[in-house]
Amino acid sequence: MTLALPFPMIDPVALEVGPIVIRWYALAYVMGILLGWRYAVRLTGETQGRPSPRQIDDFVLWVTLGIILGGRLGYVLFYQADYYLTRPLEILMVWQGGMSFHGGLIGVVIAIIWFALRNAINMFVLADIVASVVPIGLFFGRLANFINGELYGRVSDVPWAMVFPGAGDLPRHPSQLYEAALEGLLLFTLIWMVRRFTRAKHRPGVLTGVFLLGYGLARFAAEIFRAPDAHLGFLAWGATMGQLLSLPLVLVGLIFIFWRLSSARPA
Repeated sequence: MTLALPFPMIDPVALEVGPIVIRWYALAYVMGILLGWRYAVRLTGETQGRPSPRQIDDFVLWVTLGIILGGRLGYVLFYQADYYLTRPLEILMVWQGGMSFHGGLIGVVIAIIWFALRNAINMFVLADIVASVVPIGLFFGRLANFINGELYGRVSDVPWAMVFPGAGDLPRHPSQLYEAALEGLLLFTLIWMVRRFTRAKHRPGVLTGVFLLGYGLARFAAEIFRAPDAHLGFLAWGATMGQLLSLPLVLVGLIFIFWRLSSARPA
């Protein structure tokens, strides 16, 4: 008989007061944005006033819109296009769940370009700040996925495997925690160390490349243990959708690092 750790049954609803319902998933977004905002303001001390703390305050609204709109539209296009094609009004029902990191990334890139051009800011400097704080949001988001018992892993007999509610009777990898560690803690530490112990922060765009490379590798590795989306299954070469979407990030990250190192003047 295969032993498995009990899944910690945590109510997905963090607080409910009358008609007001606050879920852990929503709190994860709020915590990620608030902590990322404060850390980004702190990083402006290294940017010679461009962007300024006040500009970061203004940017928070635009990057939040980029995360939510891009994440939702990315999920619709990458994962559930056939479903939403016949139910277009449900695209607006974000509270029902369904967000894509890769779609959110596109939304954030658009927000960075738009805000930088509008405010005469070096977009690579702004992108490096954003890249430094994104792992904070990823960490909280993956913890929320775990609490919800969603995006669970593949069947496994490792000692820490868990039986997730709604996923059958077999124990599975807690892949959400793997992703929280890899995409959140490890990636945040890597970018912090590169910023702290190298001159990358004086070469705008390098940290952005490090983030793209690091996230692409971390997500690709985590997907080895994560169950593929039931409606998609395994795709080309036995890869998951998450892996196929992450491979281009690895390539773009490498290009960014070498391009900015070779062409950017020290800031």
